[in-house]
Amino acid sequence: MDLVPALQEPLKKVLGPATAKVMAEHLGLHTVGDLLHHYPRRYEERGQLTHLADLPMDEHVTVVAQVADARLHTFASSKAPRGKGQRLEVTITDGSGRLQLVFFGNGVHKPHKELLPGTRAMFAGKVSVFNRRLQLAHPAYELLRGDTEGEESVESWAGALIPLYPATAKLESWKLAKAIQTVLPSAQEAVDPLPESLREGRGLVSLPEALLKIHRPHTKADIEDARARLKWDEAFVLQIALARRRHAETQLPAVPRKPGPDGLLTAFDDRLPFTLTDGQQKVSREIFDDLATDHPMHRLLQGEVGSGKTLVALRAMLAVVDSGGQAVMLAPTEVLAQQHHRSVVEMMGELAEGGMLGGAEHATKVVLLTGSMGAAARRHALLDLATGEAGIVIGTHALIEDKVQFHDLGLVVVDEQHRFGVEQRDALRGKGKQPPHLLVMTATPIPRTVAMTVFGDLETSVLDQLPAGRSPIASHVVPAADKPHFLARAWERVREEVSNGHQAYVVCPRIGDEDDDPKKGAKQSKQPPEGDADKRPPLAVLDVAESLAKGPLQGLKVEVLHGRMQPDDKDAVMRRFAAGETDVLVATTVIEVGVNVPNATAMVIMDADRFGVSQLHQLRGRVGRGSAPGLCLLVSEMPEASAARQRLNAVASTRDGFELSRIDLEQRREGDVLGQAQSGARTSLRVLAVIEDEEIIAEARQEAAAVVAADPELTGLPGLRTALEALLDEEREQYLEKG
Repeated sequence: MDLVPALQEPLKKVLGPATAKVMAEHLGLHTVGDLLHHYPRRYEERGQLTHLADLPMDEHVTVVAQVADARLHTFASSKAPRGKGQRLEVTITDGSGRLQLVFFGNGVHKPHKELLPGTRAMFAGKVSVFNRRLQLAHPAYELLRGDTEGEESVESWAGALIPLYPATAKLESWKLAKAIQTVLPSAQEAVDPLPESLREGRGLVSLPEALLKIHRPHTKADIEDARARLKWDEAFVLQIALARRRHAETQLPAVPRKPGPDGLLTAFDDRLPFTLTDGQQKVSREIFDDLATDHPMHRLLQGEVGSGKTLVALRAMLAVVDSGGQAVMLAPTEVLAQQHHRSVVEMMGELAEGGMLGGAEHATKVVLLTGSMGAAARRHALLDLATGEAGIVIGTHALIEDKVQFHDLGLVVVDEQHRFGVEQRDALRGKGKQPPHLLVMTATPIPRTVAMTVFGDLETSVLDQLPAGRSPIASHVVPAADKPHFLARAWERVREEVSNGHQAYVVCPRIGDEDDDPKKGAKQSKQPPEGDADKRPPLAVLDVAESLAKGPLQGLKVEVLHGRMQPDDKDAVMRRFAAGETDVLVATTVIEVGVNVPNATAMVIMDADRFGVSQLHQLRGRVGRGSAPGLCLLVSEMPEASAARQRLNAVASTRDGFELSRIDLEQRREGDVLGQAQSGARTSLRVLAVIEDEEIIAEARQEAAAVVAADPELTGLPGLRTALEALLDEEREQYLEKG
């Protein structure tokens, strides 16, 4: 690699082993270049105080504020029984709010001397709540003395803007700032990845200048210049990686798959009891056009919950079977694989009975393959795959094992992209004689820009119409703490639905068996806890089911479903629910995707604030799948004013999944979304915000496509090649290769 040695210099050589170790372990920074690309989160202006009023809970923050008062208390404790325990309480203010700092034991002496009323300082620590007030316990601090004293601290904050860095408990923002000052001269040697013509054409500053300006800005204009430039770097390098991958895909050979004029697909269409929506027809045409080409299709099919993606995917699979190939559908869980298998067999009828008596003329075999199948059934299934007897195969990642061989694999359909590792998809694609076509389905609507950033190597098809006969879903927030009678009414509504011959789901964030540690449960919840509701562990399926069966839903048939049950038990529960034998199913999010029970009309989501916005939308899509209207009740104990309640109100007020995914993205950082989609590789986006910077991403995509078309190997752009190698460190290189 031709990276500049100065930027490759390991931090332990420059900053010493102790600091370098903390940076590597807590911030993932290993080289001088990594540290230079660790940008400030925001800037404090000299003389302007931080807003204490909007501090986030449970996060490490750095604030600049003034001491209002300081009091030393003595108290008795087990360690100091004679009343010799000491606690220093310091109140700091910034004009917008007040914050309590506490110091204990021997730690009180230094701050007691230094933090006198009127003193200004930077404070860093984790925000917690004590006695319903925000506080920082044992914060680290750095005094900001007047400019008249020639102190080192003033030197290090010279300039009007103080950069505040994403920091950790082990390494405060000002220590990071000092480390960056040490390596900043190396920025001069940074190799510029942007082609000169592009940089000049868009009036962007050079990379060394951008790095200097982002870490040591003199004016706000400096920060703007630097960010504009660094955003382009991120967008452009990422789009180059994706453009190269699209280019490489077009070079691969694939077998064109065209359905015959009067084959299986025609027979299937003839037996459909309804006509396809315009959206389904348009998307099917796009897919059939791709399948007919001699390089592999790479398509993302995203659709609203219930828009009929499975039907579109099935028609693509039938087209491939028609042309003599095999198609496989990969589902993330056994429950889902079994569901898909059942619904495909039902939709196809006698067309799914290939080789059997009563099978139709064009029929094929539809085989299910999962990890928990018995040995005999499994042998049988493997034989059908190897001989080509089975045209359609549906299964879990059991399909990826070495033993599984296909006769002629033509199409891989992956359900719910984000639950599959890239390696798994790749292993399955390696089972074709030539690369098979790939169709990825996701029910989480992805805003266009995210699709361009994360799935930029896939062509995208969107299904946004609901099929006729689908019913509207009404959603309401149930504030259980403020208005307990609303929760009682929710259970009455469930009873009413059941008495009208319908069924209901109750969803909880946790299972509640011994392995299920509540502490872990609370940590894993999607959203940051707020207020007091986070004091108790999230509600659990087993507890809620028991209390409902004995209490408000007494007399109804209540069953539970969760991921740690045996596959056969799960399937039996789902079958009973689908057959209408169970009134209420209390479940975890295992029902989030693919579960189709048209008779289920109501859903109550407990601790709804513990789920992400897109997840709630997914869950809600399980009701209203028949002709009766659906009802979704979002139960939360969060206070009216909390961010969690605003999220829930947003879900209740819109049914547009694309709109919700934008809200979701604005509230979480993209890192979550990209991290999730990029197979755990840490997101490379530090200044680029996917939603805000929509235009930059679109323009970078065009520029990148032009650059790659002219010079796929980037031979004339060594700086860009270097940046690409840095972005695609080995893990990501493999990730992108495999896609």
